[in-house]
Amino acid sequence: MVGALLVILALIAFLVVVVLWYIYTTQRKLVSIDELCKNALSQIAVQLNSRWDALLALAKMAAQYSKHESETLINVINARRGTTVTTAEEAQQQQGELTQIMGRLLAIGEAYPDLKASDLFAKTMDSVNSYEENVRMSRQVYNDTATKMNRLVRMWPSSFVASMLNFKEKEYLKVDEEKKSSYPNFDETFGK
Repeated sequence: MVGALLVILALIAFLVVVVLWYIYTTQRKLVSIDELCKNALSQIAVQLNSRWDALLALAKMAAQYSKHESETLINVINARRGTTVTTAEEAQQQQGELTQIMGRLLAIGEAYPDLKASDLFAKTMDSVNSYEENVRMSRQVYNDTATKMNRLVRMWPSSFVASMLNFKEKEYLKVDEEKKSSYPNFDETFGK
């Protein structure tokens, strides 16, 4: 009787150790992936701020041609520069604002051929495009990391640990609707 009780207690102790070990290792995975998501958003913020700086340089160049429009853009850019991105929604919002400002600057460039033909304007546009590519890559890294996190949060048994430790699914960065509409058959090619 005592021997059977010791076996049961040893089995219970073993199961408790296995469960605690699983909770410990899962918590470490969740924290690690959560930090990777934060890092990816931080990288997006850095690239967005670099784009804001490049757009500010473009707006200052355009000020020589269209003073009122450029002053408005400079004020908007200065207000947006340096803002932090901590969520996917904030990244989406800044991306939309950057696209609007970029469109206005391109319109000024089209209205003033001398500005558009300027080497400095072309080099600055190239740097804006380079930052855009960096943002695209950072967005991809974030979404890939968010996928890993969401799998852990949703799949059993890690979902039990995630809910117990209050880890939530990460929001994905979405495709810009304007870019999506400019690509023919986007939904058929990439799915909705």
